[in-house]
Amino acid sequence: MAIFSVYVVNKAGGLIYQLDSYAPRAEAEKTFSYPLDLLLKLHDERVLVAFGQRDGIRVGHAVLAINGMDVNGKYTADGKEVLEYLGDPAHYPVSIRFGRPRLTSNEKLMLASMFHSDQVCGAGRP
Repeated sequence: MAIFSVYVVNKAGGLIYQLDSYAPRAEAEKTFSYPLDLLLKLHDERVLVAFGQRDGIRVGHAVLAINGMDVNGKYTADGKEVLEYLGDPAHYPVSIRFGRPRLTSNEKLMLASMFHSDQVCGAGRP
């Protein structure tokens, strides 16, 4: 059994410490011609695959890089919007790397708070 994350939560439910063990992300890179045969949508400030699976690219995978340039949220490293960039036929053929998105700090806080319960930590007992 592997440990992927460690969360330390105080009695009040606040996250004290969080550690992600490094696990290589399953990534797939493919060169596409226009038009894309995948449907990409913006979700939680990330560009995700909403429809279409092929060659290791799955629904829910995020766009990680375009032509070797990292993607931060919905923008490329040089500040262009990913969906606009991919909507322009002049930019094709294009190489896109897909993979599972990392959790944001807010998502980590929400996940840690799910482990908190008055029953588990003994709050309210005499």
